[in-house]
Amino acid sequence: MQHAASPAPFELSNPKKLYNPRPFAYSHMAEVRHFSRILHISGQGGENQRGHLSQDFAEQLCQAMTNLEHALAHADASFLDIAVLRVLVVDHSPKKHQFLIQEIQKRWKEHNFPACTLIPVPCLAIPGMLIEIEATAYCN
Repeated sequence: MQHAASPAPFELSNPKKLYNPRPFAYSHMAEVRHFSRILHISGQGGENQRGHLSQDFAEQLCQAMTNLEHALAHADASFLDIAVLRVLVVDHSPKKHQFLIQEIQKRWKEHNFPACTLIPVPCLAIPGMLIEIEATAYCN
């Protein structure tokens, strides 16, 4: 987690000459400067602790974000420590994109969003898996 005593490990920004990505729940850039730890978190899918996958995209998305939150907490970090997200979505659609935007807005609230790339894919590692979210976090 970011502490007041030390400078933030990275700064999220949106150059004025690029469009405003905030409505889409991401930032154009993450500039990393002052950090003591880097967390590379493998793609988290929508499976629960028992390995069960819902057939519903929104439920998988929520579970994937919860799984990401558990991984961060294990390293004493939070969503605000994430500089970059990579999101893989099976059969991407505008409706799925809206679910993703809403979930990111819910998790980051009024804070700047991480840099993010959404990658449509035909399938993922586990049959029935509809989303996978990979993250890179920088912590003091």
